[in-house]
Amino acid sequence: MAAPATPRSRGDVEHTGPVISLRGVSRSYRVGGGTVDALTDVDLDVSAGELVVVLGPSGCGKTTLLNMIGALDVPTSGEVTIAGRVLAGASRADLFRYRRETVSFVFQTFNLFPTLTALENVRFAVEVSGRRDHGEARAALESVGLGERVQHFPGQMSGGEQQRVAIARALATGNPVILADEPTGELDFRTGVQILELLRAQALAGHTVVVVTHNREISRAADRVVELSGGRLVADGPPPGGRVDVGALRW
Repeated sequence: MAAPATPRSRGDVEHTGPVISLRGVSRSYRVGGGTVDALTDVDLDVSAGELVVVLGPSGCGKTTLLNMIGALDVPTSGEVTIAGRVLAGASRADLFRYRRETVSFVFQTFNLFPTLTALENVRFAVEVSGRRDHGEARAALESVGLGERVQHFPGQMSGGEQQRVAIARALATGNPVILADEPTGELDFRTGVQILELLRAQALAGHTVVVVTHNREISRAADRVVELSGGRLVADGPPPGGRVDVGALRW
């Protein structure tokens, strides 16, 4: 019997097809005596160098979709494939390696260590990804405008500053896939534009970037907009009128 496929990570053979591929992915949860369908029969492909915005209201399945791609949850049915490797059947060790070396998350809840400084939080993520920090952590914090706050603890920072630390942490790892859940939700407009410009730069550098948001204006700067409604994919294509520069956004 063949061993389960190992999800792709840095150092694996380059894959030429879509980096992210979902086929017939559904996810249901038992709630009380009933069942809630968070995702239903979702097909989706995302290629390297794409910035894709997943758009929809709260409760439509956006975060569940992100969790499927990031191997934080498993489908009730369907198949998730990353760079040609099927995640189903992979061992826990392989999935850990995948999350560590392939995917960087920007969570809505930040998930910072309260006893570590901003610099230490970002440096820890770099080291967990299997690399030594050669200045990437500090450079990432400077890129999000926190160069003067590197020695501050999360409790000494505003919600927006903590979000920027979380984004710096994702950028510093250098992982090929970036998954961002409402990355501008706690930020003022000016800082939000700065973050979107950074994510656009990551896509231009060849990373695969998936951003979840309810803000339709943000989707205008995406290469593609995927819309969810009631757990179903109802639209997938370029922004109406074509993609605009991040600097043209207003919200």
